[in-house]
Amino acid sequence: MEIQLSPELSELIPDFKLGVIEYQNITVGDSPQMLKGRLQLFQESIYFELENKNVTELLGIQEWRAIFKKTGKDPNRYRHSAEALYRRVKKQNYLNSVQSATDLNNFFSLQYQVPMGVYDADLTEGPVEIRIGGPNEEYIGLNGRVNSLHRLIISSDQKGPFGSPFVDSERTAVTNNTKNAIQLIYLRPSTNLEEANKLTESLMNMFVQISGGEASYRILGCD
Repeated sequence: MEIQLSPELSELIPDFKLGVIEYQNITVGDSPQMLKGRLQLFQESIYFELENKNVTELLGIQEWRAIFKKTGKDPNRYRHSAEALYRRVKKQNYLNSVQSATDLNNFFSLQYQVPMGVYDADLTEGPVEIRIGGPNEEYIGLNGRVNSLHRLIISSDQKGPFGSPFVDSERTAVTNNTKNAIQLIYLRPSTNLEEANKLTESLMNMFVQISGGEASYRILGCD
């Protein structure tokens, strides 16, 4: 799949980095007990870590709040998805298992403190651009609401926007029927190329271990 960063985004955030993983012939279903257990234990350990600490003190959370501010979105009103997950855990509103693809996405988002999105590739159309949302752009998100995308970083295909580090759309959501998927990891800009590759490859390998299929990855923004 052709994916590119818009010139506006690259100019605004010169060190912007995106991990891109493409999956083929995967099987999405109930998560194995190993993943369910790890997700639960990890959330419990985060809860104890945050007992005497604010979510905004975490470096990964801070970095992505700063990016939202830079693009023109108030990070106190529009919390990126990793921060939203951490705030849930701090309230002991732990994430329940959804299905293997979503559980893995949430697990790694918590582990690396960065937003991530996973999408059904067969529900996208044409090349994808990662860009800044326009004033009238919106979609129905996985939160069940119509979300304004103005000044948010978004992923957009020929049908329009379908993803964001804020909240993803319903249109391209992964389900148990998904066979081909694309995963976007909104890496911390401070992450060097070696670490970006290591993190993205590690995520890809665990995903394939659980969901089967074949996969390949690349890092955008490290030219």
